[in-house]
Amino acid sequence: MNFRGRRQEDIEVNITSLIDVVLLLLIFFMVSTRFVDESKIDLQLPSASEHPIPTEPTSIEIVIDRQGQFFVAGKALPDSAMESLRAALKAAKGDSRDPMVIISADRETDFQLAVDAMDAARMEGLTRITFPTVGRVTP
Repeated sequence: MNFRGRRQEDIEVNITSLIDVVLLLLIFFMVSTRFVDESKIDLQLPSASEHPIPTEPTSIEIVIDRQGQFFVAGKALPDSAMESLRAALKAAKGDSRDPMVIISADRETDFQLAVDAMDAARMEGLTRITFPTVGRVTP
């Protein structure tokens, strides 16, 4: 007589196919669902004239060439004194709130001149200052 019990094997349920089907259904419902915006307000916007309104300048460019000559908004300054630079920045700013100051200096220019331009802009209340650069191609 054989009294040993039968050895039961573990039952495995392969749910890989079920997961695939559920994910496909989820994607289908996400793509096909239409979100309705029920809280839209019906507005009739006013029309404007076709003539553009002159806007104030949004940026002031300071260019410093290789010889140390300053140009503010395309106009050459008579000298590189701080007072001349401040006066030119004040005139270029006009009634603008906070224009961007772009300081473009030649690579060979003395670094002190760029710092002087930053100081002059800061003294005139211009705090948004940037320096444009040319990107390098690295091998």
